[in-house]
Amino acid sequence: MIWLVVVFVTGGSGFVGGHVIEGLVAAGHEVRAMARSAASEAKVARYGATPVACGLDDVAAEALRGCDAVIHAAAHVADHGPREPFWAVNVEGTTRLLGAARGAGVRRFVHVGTEAILIDGSRDLVDVDETEPVPPRHRFHYAETKAEAERRVLAADAQGFTTISIRPRFVWGPRDETIYPQLARMVAAGTFAWIDGGRARTSTTHVANLVHALLLALERGRGGEAYFIADDGERTMREMLSAIALTRGLKLPSRSLPSALLRPAARALERAWTTLRRATPPPITPFAVAITSRTVTVNTDKARRELGYAPVVSVAEGLAALRAS
Repeated sequence: MIWLVVVFVTGGSGFVGGHVIEGLVAAGHEVRAMARSAASEAKVARYGATPVACGLDDVAAEALRGCDAVIHAAAHVADHGPREPFWAVNVEGTTRLLGAARGAGVRRFVHVGTEAILIDGSRDLVDVDETEPVPPRHRFHYAETKAEAERRVLAADAQGFTTISIRPRFVWGPRDETIYPQLARMVAAGTFAWIDGGRARTSTTHVANLVHALLLALERGRGGEAYFIADDGERTMREMLSAIALTRGLKLPSRSLPSALLRPAARALERAWTTLRRATPPPITPFAVAITSRTVTVNTDKARRELGYAPVVSVAEGLAALRAS
């Protein structure tokens, strides 16, 4: 029986956060959700939360008063752009939220982390667990700032204020706002190509499995610790992306390009876009190449042992539900 009854959620109008709200409500919790705009207020209310008018740039203890726990799903996620917004949201925003939570007497802080904090694009990461060291330097703003955010979250663990980070890899499922839309745009524009034939292997995390892990972390797990979460098994990028696309009737082209060509090309494009101050991202970025061309598989033994985690949705079940919807 989970003792926590009032949970404050950030990022509730987004893909993961919306599912988190629905999962909390279904489990019988009262949910309050950060909302920066009228549109966000309407969205989180539709999922079942009470909107709280604030953002990561101005959240104060008063906004969290009466809450038992925080699930922090908000982040600046992009594969291109200046460093400042990544740092402002992912690091400064998380730090401000931690301070507000402590000030409000919140007892548990669950952070939605990412395996991307380990990725520099230079090597495969095979069956990595939580002992894998975070690189001292990062090539990508998202990885750098999410790593620093997690470091601050775990360092904030204290008596009466438990902090945990849940690290999923390749989150997918209903209402996804990234994977399928990007595939569809690239196919429509004629720019889609596999990298190295899509041979890189990957762990994946259905959003329902991520929500399950986050709810478990409200009462289980050791403070100051991170936990990898994933579906059972692993797949190639080609297998998984093709399967997701086919749930919507989209067949991905077979064209393939070598990563040895794409990596320097992506770096050159990013430098050109930065020099020209282009508002739109380049057609391919070093970060996108890094996360799709290298094998990244994670070991979930620690989460299974300490959180009691096991997937509640299989990959086959998740794909079938996407097709049905």
